[in-house]
Amino acid sequence: MRRFTREPGSGTRCDLGRGDDPVKRYPAYEFPEYVDWAPDAAVQAEYAARVTVDPARRSLIEALDDAALLRLYGGLVRARLHDVQLKRWVKQGVITKAWLGSGEEAVTVGGCAALGADDVVGPMIRNAAALIERGVPLLACFAAYLGTTDTQARGRDLHIGDLGCGVVPPISHVGDLVPVMAGCALAFKLRREQRVALTWTGDGSTATGAVHEGLRVAAALGVPLVAVVQDNRVALGTHGEVHFKGDFEAYGAAYGAAAWSMDGNHVLDCYAATRLAVDRCRAGQGPVILVARTFRMGGHATHDEREARELFDPATYAYWGLRDPVGTYETWLVQARGVDAARLADVEAQALAEIEAAAADAVSRRESHAPDPATQRDGVYAG
Repeated sequence: MRRFTREPGSGTRCDLGRGDDPVKRYPAYEFPEYVDWAPDAAVQAEYAARVTVDPARRSLIEALDDAALLRLYGGLVRARLHDVQLKRWVKQGVITKAWLGSGEEAVTVGGCAALGADDVVGPMIRNAAALIERGVPLLACFAAYLGTTDTQARGRDLHIGDLGCGVVPPISHVGDLVPVMAGCALAFKLRREQRVALTWTGDGSTATGAVHEGLRVAAALGVPLVAVVQDNRVALGTHGEVHFKGDFEAYGAAYGAAAWSMDGNHVLDCYAATRLAVDRCRAGQGPVILVARTFRMGGHATHDEREARELFDPATYAYWGLRDPVGTYETWLVQARGVDAARLADVEAQALAEIEAAAADAVSRRESHAPDPATQRDGVYAG
């Protein structure tokens, strides 16, 4: 059992029993199940078993060296701290609301780790970690919420990307990126490039026609697309059992594509499953539909967290809280791979310094880099 100690003015640190304290928790900004998190023996056994249950995935995971494992850890921590900073801004009145991926970081971080430098991603706004993982500056990630000119959108939209980093900006209408990314994948196939397009769509957005149009075209043309259905059990404010009665993996048979499931709270399983899907696409056997089983711990955005948490009973939050992607992975690193907790603390410290510096920089530029109203029609081709 971890030991909890309070640090003045900061979060709660948790000791893994190895003399150092990785992963600070933030009571004012994180979900209560994460603030009070401690590793559960049964959950950790389940986590470890997932690593070995599939031989192909196991081989890929075992091939990861310590540097690669720590990169995954850094990605998870950086994504969590990014959301903590946004939540802090909401409570301070700097911004009015934010869309968070807390609790679902493994789907994004694991998926991005499986890609090559020339591949492209199309994230939802909840997959903000994709921007960070693909090299979009943290300054731009925070600037998007502040509306400054430090993004490709030049302050016009918080749905940002960077084509130079291979990130197609999210579309507010969730699901619409599936046909867009299918088009990117088709271009790669026609140009005979060994590149893959990956996108995420929520369980709720599978109700839109665009998702199915994109999947149908991708399967019919055999393009190198990896489409992740991020099944987090809720669509906006509608319980998953209300809006969908079927099985997302059945999409594979419906469209003639491979379809696999993965544990969306398990960064190693997400990495390995996505890597197998990417390899299949590079071999000309795409597309692949990946169904990530995960859970949205908060609201659609920060403005409706209280209402959203009333959708499920406390036992559901307790169940998924124990499966915190950050906590379970750090525990596995220490217990199963013998990674020194001090190394994890170093990774966290570096991530925290990067987040704090970028956030401070972004805030300092609100006036100096405010958009010029005279440029509001620049780049607009229809109105």
